[in-house]
Amino acid sequence: MLDIMTTEIEFAHRRFRDDEFWRSIPAWESVSADEFSNYLWQGKHSIRKVSQVQEVLRDRVSSELIADIEAAMHLAPMNVRITPYVFALIDWDNPYDDPLRKQFLPVASQMLPDHPYYLADSLYEDVDSPVPMLTHRYPDKVLFLPLTTCPVYCSYCTRSRIIGGSTDAVEKDTYGPNPANWEAAFAYLRQHPAIEDVVISGGDAFNLTPKYIELIGETLLAIPHIRRLRYATKGIAILPQKILTDEAWVEAFLKVHRHGRELGKQVVIHTHFSSPQEITRWSQLAMERLFSEGVIVRNQAVLQDGVNNRVDQMVLLTRQLSYINIQPYYVYIHDMVPGCEHLRTTVAEGVEIEKHVRGSTAGFNVPTFVCDAPGGGGKRHVASYEYYDQEHGISVWRAPNVKPRELFLYFDPLHRLSLAAQNRWADPAQREAMVHDAVRRVDPSLTGAERDKISQRLEGGVKKKSKGTPTDRAF
Repeated sequence: MLDIMTTEIEFAHRRFRDDEFWRSIPAWESVSADEFSNYLWQGKHSIRKVSQVQEVLRDRVSSELIADIEAAMHLAPMNVRITPYVFALIDWDNPYDDPLRKQFLPVASQMLPDHPYYLADSLYEDVDSPVPMLTHRYPDKVLFLPLTTCPVYCSYCTRSRIIGGSTDAVEKDTYGPNPANWEAAFAYLRQHPAIEDVVISGGDAFNLTPKYIELIGETLLAIPHIRRLRYATKGIAILPQKILTDEAWVEAFLKVHRHGRELGKQVVIHTHFSSPQEITRWSQLAMERLFSEGVIVRNQAVLQDGVNNRVDQMVLLTRQLSYINIQPYYVYIHDMVPGCEHLRTTVAEGVEIEKHVRGSTAGFNVPTFVCDAPGGGGKRHVASYEYYDQEHGISVWRAPNVKPRELFLYFDPLHRLSLAAQNRWADPAQREAMVHDAVRRVDPSLTGAERDKISQRLEGGVKKKSKGTPTDRAF
């Protein structure tokens, strides 16, 4: 007979929250299960302003916390948007430590100054864009961004430069779906026969109407050389009710999915769970519906401090996803975008966590931990760096099939380094010397001009869009 404690640990990934948890929120204590399960109710009651946090929680939230959130809104690159489903899953008795609150509702007291080498477009998606709304970096794959709105706004978003509306910290131009603006992207795809794979992201595919889900899918499937479509949405994680109650949206996606199968092409969903706390019976029910239709769903998580950077959290997340038929695909080291320094982890931490996740379940369900190399190097396995100076948090990467003659640098968050290393980073001359030393160790033959190019990319790159520089933001 199994030990009770052992059984609890081994089978934890099979248990999913199935209570009426939203009733603990004062404003929703009388909301019925039928109401809460409706995607329209969820959208109507989403939290969009800090004042709503107070209105909904009433005496469950302190004035100090509200002030902390309001202060964060003057610094954050994203506005607030949270579905009631996610909001009610937050532990409001301990909000400062809660992994969901950290992902969707920043507080100023936890935020840190941006890294000196942050970039608004850390991944060079705009630089590697041959036509508007399209990024073409890998030979046979493109990223298509038909809109810039989402059902929720994640504090750690890599596209905060264009998503989440303008804030005190960032001015941006956002856009909704407009087929007239997609024609240049479709034309580019028709003219480039090497492209086989299209990621339809944004923004979030959940915010595309059924008509546009079909229009995009059918247009892309009609291009002979395109073989794979991926609709990217965090929706299954933060609004599973849509899969269960929005018949028009689901049927539109399934129509494209079935047509793809008829053509021998793959149409899948990529979703985005980062914490076991996000997975409930609602998630399981949504996946049961998609799985019954033969839909493949893969997951891409982001490694975040205080959210999922403990081994037990990542193992549980991986096994829970597998249990509900979501394939764990990637875990990203956090991108070097503004307003996120408090959430970033070190490369070494990612390497160590992956060691423990590997072997905890079947190999095909173990996610690949990657660093999406700043400057457009693309996704590199977390342990595949050419050189890593852990003392100063400097890693150097190559991308032979993407940009073979370039070197790419990722930097660990400064607050995770020793005090001596932080002091060296504070001196611009020492900082530049450390970077040049790391680059020389990888390629001693680099000319001065080539080293200067790397320095220029680090210092400027794509024009930084935040109103303050990394050093003059007041945290």
